[in-house]
Formats: sequence, C-alpha cells, structure tokens
Amino acid sequence: MAVAAAPTKVRHSILTVTTLAAFLMYLDRVCLAWIVGSTSFKENLHVTETEMEWVKGAFFWAYALAQVPAGWLSDRFGGRILMTIYIATWSLFTLATSFSLGFTTLFLARLGCGLAEAGAYPTSSSFMTKWAHVESRGLASSIISMGGRIGGALAPWLTATVILSLGDWRWAGWIYGVAGIGVAVLFWAVYREHPKMHPGCNDKEVALLAKGRGEFSCAKPPPRRFPWAPVLRSGNLWLMNAYQCLTNIGWAFLILSLPDYLTKAVGLSEKETGTISTLALTIGIASLPLGGILTDYCTRKMGHRWGRLLPLSMTRFLAAGSYLWALSLDTPLALAIAFGAVAFFADLALPATWATMQDISGRHQAQLFGWSNMWGNFGAAIQPKLFAFILLSFDHNHDYQEGIYLCAIAFALAGFLALGINSQQPVIKEDTM
Repeated sequence: MAVAAAPTKVRHSILTVTTLAAFLMYLDRVCLAWIVGSTSFKENLHVTETEMEWVKGAFFWAYALAQVPAGWLSDRFGGRILMTIYIATWSLFTLATSFSLGFTTLFLARLGCGLAEAGAYPTSSSFMTKWAHVESRGLASSIISMGGRIGGALAPWLTATVILSLGDWRWAGWIYGVAGIGVAVLFWAVYREHPKMHPGCNDKEVALLAKGRGEFSCAKPPPRRFPWAPVLRSGNLWLMNAYQCLTNIGWAFLILSLPDYLTKAVGLSEKETGTISTLALTIGIASLPLGGILTDYCTRKMGHRWGRLLPLSMTRFLAAGSYLWALSLDTPLALAIAFGAVAFFADLALPATWATMQDISGRHQAQLFGWSNMWGNFGAAIQPKLFAFILLSFDHNHDYQEGIYLCAIAFALAGFLALGINSQQPVIKEDTM
C-alpha cells in the first residue's frame, strides 16, 4: 500500500526568509547610532548635534508616513516583487550611508532607508495570511518580530566589531548593504504569492494552509485603491490604531529615556545602566515566541475574539503595573527585573496585534497593517516631546516619576481600548482571508 505523501515544508522556508529580512531591517535601522558614535566617523564627518537630530528624525518620520503607500503597493502589485524591491532599496541606501560626505548626503540616505523599510512589516504580515495556518498566525508573526528584535539587539555589537576590526565606520554600511542585496535575491528565489503558485508546494500543504478559512484562491483580483470609506468608518480599526499609538508611547521610554532615568534619578553608573537596559530589552525578545503560542492557544480554546483580545488587553495592564513597581525599587537587579517585566509584557502582545490585523484586513492586508502601524509609529515619534513636556511641567524634584506615570497610563488606556477590539469583525465585511 502506497504511503500518502506528507505536506511539504515550503511554508517554513517562507517564514525563514521573511524573518531574515526582518533581522536585516532592524540591523540597518539601529546601526546608525553606533556608526555616528564611532571615533572614525567623528574624525571624518563633522556633523553637528542639531544636524544629527534631523538625520535620525528623517528615518522615523519617513518610515511612519510611507506605511500606507508601501502597503498599498504590495497589495496592488504583489508581495514578491515589492518585498524584493524594499529589501534591495533599503540595502542600497545603507550602502549610500557609508558613502556620505556630510549632512545632506547622510540625511538623504537615511530618508531613503526609512521610506524603503516602511513596506517591510506590512508586506510580511500579509504573507502570513497565506503561508501560515489560520491557528498558527500568532506564532508565525512572533518569529518574524523576534527576527527584527534580535537584529536590533545585535546591531550595537556587530557594528562596533566591524568598525574596530576594519578601522573605518564606512565598512559597516558597505557590508550590511551588500548582505542585503544577497537577501533580496534569496527572497525572490524562495517566495511565491500563493501556495498554489509555488512549484515546491504539494497538494497536502495547500490543503493544510487552506484549512479553517473561506475561499483559498490565488485568483482574487488585487485591490486597486485604498479603501478609504470603510477604513474611516471602522471603529474596530480606529481602536486598533489608538491601541498601537498608546502602546508605543508607553514602550518608547525603554529605548529613549530609561538610561537617563537610571543615571540621573536613581544614580547608577553608566555600566550598570547599560547592563539593565540591555537585559530589559533582551527579556522582551524572549517573550515574543511565548506571545505567539499564547494567542494561538487562547484562540483555539476561546475563539478568535477572546483569543486575540485577552493577550492584547491583559498584557497592557501588566506592563503598566510593572512601571509602577519599578518606581519603588532602587537596586540594579530589582530594576532590571522590573523594567524587563515592562518589556516582556509589552512584547508579549505583539503577535496578537499582528494576528488581529491579519484577521480583520482580508485582501487589503498590507495597506491596512501599514495604516495601523503608521499610527503606532506616530506614538513613538511624539513620545519624546510628550515625555519632556510632562517632566518640564510637573517633575519639580527631577525624579522622573511623572514621566513614568505617563507611560503607565498610556499602557493602561491601551488595555481598556483593547477590550473593544473584535478580530471577527473585518474592516470590509465581504473581504476575509
């Protein structure tokens, strides 16, 4: 008796190359801070602090504002060609960073990098609507997110090693840029728009990926325009936008203001501060696969709405509580655990966020993910100014507590808003995947 063929594993290859792209994206994004801090950069390019603030801001504002156009392009013309272009383009701009001769060329290089990277996560999220089982979207999304977080965490060490080993800051951008071109070629070779279109994907794998969803066809026409009317009418989507914005207001403290709090308010040394910051963010990375497993488990046990809603909501309250707990501590180990708990609970809900957007976006996946992610990035962009305003207005004894209260309140508000999000309510009712 012939043994039935097992499902092929093409979906794992798709997930692997998409995670590799996320790793590279964060590596290229984060490396700038260590490039401009190197001695060889300071000796070679004389850029003022004010000019450098413009360079850093250029990336993040371009990244936020290009989310929707980049997502629409991916939905309209296909993720394979657009993701390949995005990877290659941001890699070329990373190369261009290391060819910079001064402020203007450096500014334009980072602006271009931000524009190109904007489409990566919206497009990656759309891949999982076709290449991950409907009950495994959370885990698949967590793996991609973890790839990005690891790239960001390793960027300081890798960049410093390259610069110190080769003696010139320019080598970092050159090496990362060339590696990115290779990843773009690899992505083009591995990815296809739909399992039915992949030559390595057998009928068993197609059936596995089609299980638990409606029509699983590669013949649906792509959306030709952004669905402004249903997007603007969708209270469900506006709740998700506000949720992501508030989450980033709460989370951004960990990467922007935590070192200042530990040195100025708590009185720790720079070495202790660096250790605590690194440990806290590393704990956050560890929570991502757990978050994917959690939302998939809750979804199987309680259905889609509560399986997504509970991780989205409860983790925000726990992150807020961890901030309040940290205010009562003053020893390095205790502070590392408390701020690590903030990062842990903040990232624990990231897979549920991705999975919810996949559930409600249908064939407009990339552009609606980009729309919501844009609002989230606005939260990260305004957080430094809002945090500084709160400290200036209310922190008269310079203990940073009022600023941390702001972050805790933002997390708590996000938790309350999440209670109204329904992953079973698509933005466009007839548009599900």
